[in-house]
This record gives sequence, structure tokens and C-alpha cells, in this order.
Amino acid sequence: MPDFTLDDALAEAYASAPADVVTLDTLEIHHPAFRDDDGLPTAIRVVNNTENIDATLEDDAPLNGGQVVTFLACGFRLQRPDVEVQASPELRFEIDNVDSRISQYVRIAAESTDVAFVIYRPYVSKDLSRPSMNPPLRLELAEVNASGWAVSAVCRFAELANRSFPSKVYTPQRFPGLVA
Repeated sequence: MPDFTLDDALAEAYASAPADVVTLDTLEIHHPAFRDDDGLPTAIRVVNNTENIDATLEDDAPLNGGQVVTFLACGFRLQRPDVEVQASPELRFEIDNVDSRISQYVRIAAESTDVAFVIYRPYVSKDLSRPSMNPPLRLELAEVNASGWAVSAVCRFAELANRSFPSKVYTPQRFPGLVA
């Protein structure tokens, strides 16, 4: 598990729970096949809130680094990774009443052999100019279950020891010359 630091505002919010400061949990889901209407790479970005927020990403974010982006309001349940020596930490989340765009992206990811990943970023309501955790948690999407009502997922840190070598998967989509 990578080292990360909480900024002072988030540490204070966790420790004292002031009434005027809210911790905003956000999730960003990436997959190579996610494209917007213009064919450009995009991501699913949601915030556990009743209103959308515009927040600034970290400079080295994989998409739109250092830019202000919109996180769509979407109620979800989140279980942060436990800190244990024995097991691989897992982040779990469940999103109810899934937006049709999210369902579409989940289907695309499920049908692909490419790996999807999730970035967890907490923000503090009084400062949306940067994530309150540095670096944000970046995990691989390991298990996804989708129904008509909800999407639930388990995310894990990349297990490099279990990766195949060579890591390229030779498919007809990636290498059309394989098909006669």
C-alpha cells in the first residue's frame, strides 16, 4: 500500500467533526474504452453528495490533471481499505439508482479484457482546490456486480506478482492481422 498523507483540514474534519465542514468522498472510474460523445477519453466521476461539485484534480491525475472537473452527485456506500498486514487491502463501494451512462460504461468495461481502475479522493467542503489525500488511492477494479438498481464493486491494489508476462493480450481487436 502506498504512503499517503491527509491534509490538515481533512485530519481536523476526521478528528473533530465540525458542523460547517463536510468530507466529500469522490470516486473516479477509468477504463481505456470509456469515450465521450466526441470520442475523447473520459471517466466516470461521482461524489457522495446531494449536489454536483466542481473540484480541482491533482496535477498528475491520469485525465485532466490540475484541472477543475465536475463530480456528479450520486449517493453511494463506501468501505475504505482496512490497514492489515495479513490481507490485501480492498475498497468496496455500491452505487444505487445508477445513471444510464454509468450502466453503459460498466457494460463496456465488463466486456473488455483491459483493466479498469478506480481513484478515491476525499475533499473537504471548505477547500475544493485539491484532494485532501496525497496521493489519492488508485486501485484496480477487481469485481463488479451490476443489476438494474445498483452497481457494487471491489477494488484492490495492483498485484504485480500475479501479472502474466508478457503482459500484452493478443486479441483480434488489438491486432487485426491475427484474423485470417
